[in-house]
Amino acid sequence: MKPAAFAWERPTSLPALLDRLAQAQGAVKLIAGGQSLGPMLNLRLVDPGLVLDITGVPELRQARLEAGHLVLGACVTHADIEDGRVPDPTGGALQRVASAIAYRAVRNRGTVGGSLVHADPAADWLSALTALGGEVEIASVSGRRRLPIEDFVTGALETALRADEMVVAVRVPAMPAGAAWGYVKHCTKIGEFAHAIAAVRLEADAGRGRAVIGAVEGPPVVMADARPLFDGRIGPDFATRFVPEAADALLREAGMTDAVARHIHVTVLARAVAQAGTQAPRTIPEAA
Repeated sequence: MKPAAFAWERPTSLPALLDRLAQAQGAVKLIAGGQSLGPMLNLRLVDPGLVLDITGVPELRQARLEAGHLVLGACVTHADIEDGRVPDPTGGALQRVASAIAYRAVRNRGTVGGSLVHADPAADWLSALTALGGEVEIASVSGRRRLPIEDFVTGALETALRADEMVVAVRVPAMPAGAAWGYVKHCTKIGEFAHAIAAVRLEADAGRGRAVIGAVEGPPVVMADARPLFDGRIGPDFATRFVPEAADALLREAGMTDAVARHIHVTVLARAVAQAGTQAPRTIPEAA
Protein backbone atom coordinates (compact mmCIF):
# COMPACT_ATOMS: atom_id res chain seq x y z
CA MET A 1 0.00 0.00 0.00
CA LYS A 2 0.92 3.66 -0.33
CA PRO A 3 -0.03 6.53 1.96
CA ALA A 4 -2.98 8.79 1.38
CA ALA A 5 -2.14 12.27 0.11
CA PHE A 6 -0.78 14.76 2.64
CA ALA A 7 0.97 18.13 2.66
CA TRP A 8 4.71 18.22 3.44
CA GLU A 9 6.59 21.16 4.93
CA ARG A 10 10.16 21.58 6.20
CA PRO A 11 10.61 24.51 8.60
CA THR A 12 14.20 25.66 9.07
CA SER A 13 14.00 27.14 12.58
CA LEU A 14 12.49 25.95 15.84
CA PRO A 15 10.24 29.03 16.31
CA ALA A 16 8.84 28.54 12.80
CA LEU A 17 8.29 24.83 13.44
CA LEU A 18 6.50 25.42 16.75
CA ASP A 19 4.39 28.19 15.24
CA ARG A 20 3.36 25.94 12.33
CA LEU A 21 2.53 23.12 14.73
CA ALA A 22 0.35 25.43 16.81
CA GLN A 23 -1.55 26.78 13.81
CA ALA A 24 -2.06 23.52 11.93
CA GLN A 25 -5.59 22.28 11.44
CA GLY A 26 -6.38 18.58 11.59
CA ALA A 27 -3.95 15.70 12.11
CA VAL A 28 -0.24 16.58 12.02
CA LYS A 29 2.78 14.26 12.21
CA LEU A 30 6.42 15.15 12.68
CA ILE A 31 9.04 13.18 10.77
CA ALA A 32 12.81 12.89 11.24
CA GLY A 33 14.31 9.52 10.36
CA GLY A 34 10.93 8.08 9.40
CA GLN A 35 11.82 4.54 10.51
CA SER A 36 8.48 4.14 12.30
CA LEU A 37 6.29 6.78 10.69
CA GLY A 38 7.19 5.78 7.12
CA PRO A 39 5.80 2.23 7.36
CA MET A 40 2.77 3.49 9.30
CA LEU A 41 2.01 5.97 6.52
CA ASN A 42 2.39 3.29 3.86
CA LEU A 43 0.05 0.95 5.72
CA ARG A 44 -2.37 3.85 6.36
CA LEU A 45 -2.24 3.24 10.09
CA VAL A 46 -1.99 7.02 10.35
CA ASP A 47 -3.57 9.52 7.98
CA PRO A 48 -2.25 13.04 8.67
CA GLY A 49 -3.20 16.03 6.58
CA LEU A 50 0.23 17.55 7.18
CA VAL A 51 3.68 16.08 7.77
CA LEU A 52 6.34 18.43 9.16
CA ASP A 53 9.93 17.43 8.39
CA ILE A 54 11.93 18.56 11.44
CA THR A 55 15.40 17.68 10.13
CA GLY A 56 15.96 21.21 8.83
CA VAL A 57 16.14 22.65 12.37
CA PRO A 58 19.84 22.80 13.40
CA GLU A 59 19.07 22.89 17.15
CA LEU A 60 17.48 19.45 16.96
CA ARG A 61 20.64 17.84 15.58
CA GLN A 62 23.01 19.15 18.26
CA ALA A 63 24.39 17.50 21.39
CA ARG A 64 26.10 19.15 24.33
CA LEU A 65 27.14 18.63 27.93
CA GLU A 66 25.32 20.83 30.39
CA ALA A 67 25.35 20.81 34.19
CA GLY A 68 26.11 17.12 34.59
CA HIS A 69 23.81 16.03 31.76
CA LEU A 70 24.13 15.09 28.13
CA VAL A 71 21.53 17.02 26.13
CA LEU A 72 20.68 15.25 22.88
CA GLY A 73 18.68 17.09 20.25
CA ALA A 74 15.64 15.12 19.16
CA CYS A 75 17.13 14.46 15.70
CA VAL A 76 20.42 12.96 16.94
CA THR A 77 20.59 9.52 15.33
CA HIS A 78 21.38 6.16 16.86
CA ALA A 79 24.46 6.05 14.61
CA ASP A 80 25.64 9.42 15.94
CA ILE A 81 25.80 7.81 19.39
CA GLU A 82 27.17 4.48 18.18
CA ASP A 83 30.00 6.16 16.27
CA GLY A 84 30.97 8.48 19.12
CA ARG A 85 29.99 11.71 17.37
CA VAL A 86 28.34 12.90 20.59
CA PRO A 87 29.77 12.88 24.14
CA ASP A 88 28.87 9.90 26.32
CA PRO A 89 29.05 10.72 30.05
CA THR A 90 27.56 7.29 30.84
CA GLY A 91 30.87 5.48 30.41
CA GLY A 92 29.81 3.79 27.19
CA ALA A 93 26.30 2.72 28.21
CA LEU A 94 24.65 4.83 25.50
CA GLN A 95 27.04 3.59 22.84
CA ARG A 96 26.36 -0.04 23.75
CA VAL A 97 22.62 0.42 23.53
CA ALA A 98 22.80 2.32 20.23
CA SER A 99 25.00 -0.29 18.57
CA ALA A 100 22.44 -3.04 19.24
CA ILE A 101 19.40 -1.28 17.76
CA ALA A 102 17.98 -3.10 14.74
CA TYR A 103 20.28 -2.83 11.73
CA ARG A 104 22.85 -0.25 10.65
CA ALA A 105 20.54 1.18 7.98
CA VAL A 106 17.95 1.87 10.69
CA ARG A 107 20.56 3.34 13.02
CA ASN A 108 21.77 5.70 10.30
CA ARG A 109 18.38 7.40 10.08
CA GLY A 110 16.46 6.57 13.25
CA THR A 111 16.53 9.25 15.97
CA VAL A 112 16.49 9.18 19.75
CA GLY A 113 13.61 11.65 19.96
CA GLY A 114 11.57 9.81 17.36
CA SER A 115 12.01 6.52 19.18
CA LEU A 116 10.76 7.96 22.46
CA VAL A 117 7.80 9.76 20.87
CA HIS A 118 6.77 6.58 19.03
CA ALA A 119 6.75 4.90 22.47
CA ASP A 120 6.97 1.34 21.21
CA PRO A 121 7.26 -0.85 24.35
CA ALA A 122 9.97 -2.92 22.60
CA ALA A 123 12.15 0.10 21.74
CA ASP A 124 15.66 0.09 23.21
CA TRP A 125 15.86 3.75 24.23
CA LEU A 126 12.60 3.66 26.12
CA SER A 127 13.87 1.15 28.68
CA ALA A 128 17.54 2.16 28.63
CA LEU A 129 16.99 5.89 29.11
CA THR A 130 14.40 5.26 31.80
CA ALA A 131 16.96 3.22 33.74
CA LEU A 132 19.53 5.99 33.28
CA GLY A 133 17.11 8.55 34.72
CA GLY A 134 16.58 10.42 31.46
CA GLU A 135 14.13 13.23 30.80
CA VAL A 136 12.54 14.68 27.70
CA GLU A 137 12.39 18.41 27.05
CA ILE A 138 9.10 19.39 25.48
CA ALA A 139 8.42 22.65 23.65
CA SER A 140 5.47 24.57 22.24
CA VAL A 141 4.80 28.21 21.42
CA SER A 142 3.75 28.58 25.07
CA GLY A 143 7.11 27.52 26.51
CA ARG A 144 9.04 24.45 27.60
CA ARG A 145 8.65 21.73 30.18
CA ARG A 146 10.51 18.59 31.20
CA LEU A 147 9.24 15.15 32.10
CA PRO A 148 11.01 12.03 33.32
CA ILE A 149 10.70 9.43 30.60
CA GLU A 150 8.67 7.14 32.85
CA ASP A 151 6.06 9.94 33.13
CA PHE A 152 6.29 10.92 29.47
CA VAL A 153 5.28 7.48 28.15
CA THR A 154 1.73 6.79 29.28
CA GLY A 155 1.00 3.56 27.38
CA ALA A 156 1.91 1.49 24.37
CA LEU A 157 2.43 4.04 21.55
CA GLU A 158 1.05 6.75 23.84
CA THR A 159 2.75 9.78 25.40
CA ALA A 160 1.92 12.87 27.42
CA LEU A 161 2.49 15.19 24.44
CA ARG A 162 -0.22 17.72 23.74
CA ALA A 163 -1.33 18.48 20.20
CA ASP A 164 0.83 21.61 19.91
CA GLU A 165 3.93 20.14 21.59
CA MET A 166 7.01 18.28 20.43
CA VAL A 167 10.08 16.73 22.02
CA VAL A 168 13.08 18.93 21.28
CA ALA A 169 15.73 17.22 23.42
CA VAL A 170 16.52 14.27 25.65
CA ARG A 171 18.51 14.88 28.83
CA VAL A 172 20.65 12.04 30.21
CA PRO A 173 22.47 12.39 33.55
CA ALA A 174 26.12 11.44 33.73
CA MET A 175 26.76 8.00 35.19
CA PRO A 176 28.22 8.33 38.71
CA ALA A 177 31.78 7.10 39.10
CA GLY A 178 31.78 3.43 40.09
CA ALA A 179 28.20 2.82 38.95
CA ALA A 180 27.47 -0.49 37.20
CA TRP A 181 25.28 -0.80 34.13
CA GLY A 182 23.55 -3.78 32.61
CA TYR A 183 21.34 -3.91 29.53
CA VAL A 184 20.04 -7.14 27.99
CA LYS A 185 17.29 -7.82 25.48
CA HIS A 186 15.87 -11.09 24.20
CA CYS A 187 15.17 -11.36 20.47
CA THR A 188 14.48 -14.37 18.28
CA LYS A 189 17.10 -13.07 15.84
CA ILE A 190 19.41 -10.08 15.56
CA GLY A 191 17.61 -6.93 14.49
CA GLU A 192 14.16 -8.14 15.48
CA PHE A 193 11.98 -6.34 18.01
CA ALA A 194 12.74 -7.48 21.53
CA HIS A 195 10.43 -9.85 23.39
CA ALA A 196 11.95 -8.87 26.75
CA ILE A 197 14.26 -6.07 27.88
CA ALA A 198 15.97 -5.34 31.18
CA ALA A 199 18.18 -2.45 32.23
CA VAL A 200 19.82 -1.76 35.57
CA ARG A 201 21.94 1.07 36.91
CA LEU A 202 23.41 0.12 40.27
CA GLU A 203 25.58 2.19 42.61
CA ALA A 204 27.03 -0.22 45.16
CA ASP A 205 28.96 2.45 47.09
CA ALA A 206 25.82 4.53 47.58
CA GLY A 207 23.57 1.51 48.10
CA ARG A 208 21.05 2.54 45.49
CA GLY A 209 19.94 1.66 41.98
CA ARG A 210 17.21 1.60 39.34
CA ALA A 211 15.85 -1.34 37.40
CA VAL A 212 13.57 -1.36 34.37
CA ILE A 213 11.74 -4.22 32.66
CA GLY A 214 10.65 -3.40 29.11
CA ALA A 215 9.00 -4.93 26.08
CA VAL A 216 5.82 -5.43 28.07
CA GLU A 217 2.31 -4.54 26.91
CA GLY A 218 2.49 -0.99 28.19
CA PRO A 219 5.13 1.39 29.57
CA PRO A 220 8.22 -0.23 31.09
CA VAL A 221 7.94 -1.55 34.62
CA VAL A 222 10.16 0.74 36.68
CA MET A 223 11.76 0.21 40.06
CA ALA A 224 13.13 3.63 40.99
CA ASP A 225 14.45 1.95 44.14
CA ALA A 226 15.82 -1.46 43.17
CA ARG A 227 16.78 -2.59 46.66
CA PRO A 228 13.85 -5.04 46.97
CA LEU A 229 15.38 -7.00 44.09
CA PHE A 230 18.47 -7.56 46.23
CA ASP A 231 16.89 -8.54 49.53
CA GLY A 232 16.82 -4.93 50.66
CA ARG A 233 20.47 -4.05 50.13
CA ILE A 234 22.60 -3.03 47.13
CA GLY A 235 26.27 -3.57 47.91
CA PRO A 236 29.38 -4.72 46.06
CA ASP A 237 27.98 -8.27 46.12
CA PHE A 238 24.72 -7.28 44.41
CA ALA A 239 25.18 -9.84 41.62
CA THR A 240 24.92 -12.69 44.14
CA ARG A 241 21.98 -11.17 46.00
CA PHE A 242 19.47 -10.91 43.15
CA VAL A 243 16.07 -12.34 44.18
CA PRO A 244 14.13 -13.64 41.14
CA GLU A 245 10.96 -14.04 43.23
CA ALA A 246 10.93 -10.30 43.94
CA ALA A 247 11.09 -9.54 40.22
CA ASP A 248 8.34 -12.05 39.51
CA ALA A 249 6.15 -10.43 42.17
CA LEU A 250 6.78 -7.03 40.62
CA LEU A 251 5.58 -8.27 37.24
CA ARG A 252 2.51 -9.84 38.84
CA GLU A 253 1.67 -6.49 40.41
CA ALA A 254 2.11 -4.85 37.00
CA GLY A 255 -0.56 -7.16 35.57
CA MET A 256 1.54 -9.78 33.78
CA THR A 257 -0.47 -12.96 34.32
CA ASP A 258 1.38 -15.27 31.92
CA ALA A 259 3.89 -17.29 33.97
CA VAL A 260 6.05 -18.07 30.93
CA ALA A 261 6.28 -14.40 29.97
CA ARG A 262 7.22 -13.50 33.53
CA HIS A 263 9.91 -16.18 33.54
CA ILE A 264 11.45 -14.79 30.34
CA HIS A 265 11.49 -11.23 31.68
CA VAL A 266 12.91 -12.27 35.04
CA THR A 267 15.63 -14.29 33.31
CA VAL A 268 16.58 -11.30 31.15
CA LEU A 269 16.67 -9.08 34.25
CA ALA A 270 18.93 -11.60 35.99
CA ARG A 271 21.28 -11.50 33.00
CA ALA A 272 21.37 -7.69 33.12
CA VAL A 273 22.29 -7.83 36.81
CA ALA A 274 24.98 -10.43 36.10
CA GLN A 275 26.33 -8.26 33.28
CA ALA A 276 26.54 -5.27 35.61
CA GLY A 277 28.30 -7.43 38.18
CA THR A 278 31.13 -8.26 35.78
CA GLN A 279 32.16 -4.63 35.33
CA ALA A 280 35.34 -3.39 36.92
CA PRO A 281 35.06 -0.11 38.88
CA ARG A 282 35.30 2.83 36.50
CA THR A 283 36.08 6.50 36.84
CA ILE A 284 33.81 8.49 34.54
CA PRO A 285 34.72 12.11 33.76
CA GLU A 286 32.12 14.54 35.05
CA ALA A 287 30.04 16.38 32.48
CA ALA A 288 30.70 20.07 32.11
